[in-house]
Amino acid sequence: MTIEIKNLTFGYDSQGNLLFDQANVTIDESWKLALIGRNGRGKTTLLQLLLNNLPFAGTITHQLNFTYFPQTVADASQLTYQVLQDLGVFEDWQLEKELNLLKVDLECLWRPFEQLSGGEQTKVLLALLFLDEGDFPLIDEPTNHLDMASRQLVAEYLQKKRQGFILVSHDRSFVDQVTDHVLAIDKSQLSQYQGNFSTYEAQKARVDEFELAENQKLQGEIKRLQQTSREKANWSMSRESDNHGNPHVKGSGGTGHDGFTSAKAAKMMKRSKAIETRLGTSVTEKQKLLKNLEFVDELTMNYQANYHDILLTAENVQLFFPNTPPLFQQINFQLKKGERLALIAPNGSGKSSLIKALLDDFPGEISGTLSIIRPLKISYVRQNYEDNRGTLVDFADSRGLDYQIFLSNLKKLGMERNVFSNRIEEMSMGQRKKVEIAQSLAQPAEIYLWDEPLNYLDVFNQKQLTELILTSQPTMIIIEHEADFIEKIGAKKIELIP
Repeated sequence: MTIEIKNLTFGYDSQGNLLFDQANVTIDESWKLALIGRNGRGKTTLLQLLLNNLPFAGTITHQLNFTYFPQTVADASQLTYQVLQDLGVFEDWQLEKELNLLKVDLECLWRPFEQLSGGEQTKVLLALLFLDEGDFPLIDEPTNHLDMASRQLVAEYLQKKRQGFILVSHDRSFVDQVTDHVLAIDKSQLSQYQGNFSTYEAQKARVDEFELAENQKLQGEIKRLQQTSREKANWSMSRESDNHGNPHVKGSGGTGHDGFTSAKAAKMMKRSKAIETRLGTSVTEKQKLLKNLEFVDELTMNYQANYHDILLTAENVQLFFPNTPPLFQQINFQLKKGERLALIAPNGSGKSSLIKALLDDFPGEISGTLSIIRPLKISYVRQNYEDNRGTLVDFADSRGLDYQIFLSNLKKLGMERNVFSNRIEEMSMGQRKKVEIAQSLAQPAEIYLWDEPLNYLDVFNQKQLTELILTSQPTMIIIEHEADFIEKIGAKKIELIP
């Protein structure tokens, strides 16, 4: 069976432009398809259109039963088993089989869903998707909140599934492992590729290279046409000036040039106008040529190095919640000026709790010595930022941000100008993450505490952040499950052992 999309046209009223304009594509149900595109291009929207949750023009034809991840949990205070029963129909043995494949402790079924770690929540919700092999899963960002080991486990889990699915993820190594086709949402079209993300990237690079080469040729032609047009227009105007502008010559008041010269000047002017027309056509062609090229600008951050060499020291530190064992074994480390530290540990081992302890926001108990230079300007990127609301102007004003710097980084991160007028809560998750990142970059800071900054960000943004950190050399403590990113920014690893 196939999913046939014909003449799909859709756009949000608040954005003022179309995400899809007469789009056509056919998807086979056996494909393990990666849906690729920059933030705000409509990946999640396309999944919602397949689910018939949004009105649209055109047709989407299929005979499949779509199931969507992440499912909406109505009451997270319920036991996890009850939450799953409310979301799907299954036999207990089926659920246990899927959870065992994902190496989830069955004991978590009898704990409130809200008490599970982000990784545990992801795994139990993923298990529901494959309980019925007749379903066709639509999987939106499954790697968020998963540690490195869990990402590999989920990749292996998806590899073994026989049915097809559509996957949205910005983790390129994960996509490479689990998909065999790519549907790319470019600036102005949908493009299909057979193969994984690396195949798509290589083919897209070749197309972009060709278009850039053609663009350079076109720019050379435009420059030549402009020069020729100016020369001919200047000659024609000078001849006309000679004919009519010299009062010292007898006759008509000109230099005495005959009609032949005037006719020639008029002809040259006509040719100049024709060249201008060709120039306008070439510019139009250039604009069409560049319609799918992605241009990425360099970000800026307001890093202000502290005069102290050592900003933070941890000696025999452990964190506790009441009446529970410590979250991790004792740790010892120092954070020096200009150094990056990466906290490495499985989900639920206390990484985010340690960040909160540094912010004096940990609700439990701390043993050992955790000392930090005071006062210290700290910029914090949170893992959960759903409370960011309102207009960008009000958001920047309430946080004392330089509005122009804030907007500049949002634009460089790929946010379209027509989104600037939207309320933050109406933006896509990727756009909302960019608001959180742009806020951090605009704040004056001596140390950056970033908790999973790459969640929801596309590969272009990940490259931007990597280059920014390497250029600025800020002092940072970072939690991130993208091993390649940690290596590239030269972060020293601090392992938290459960």
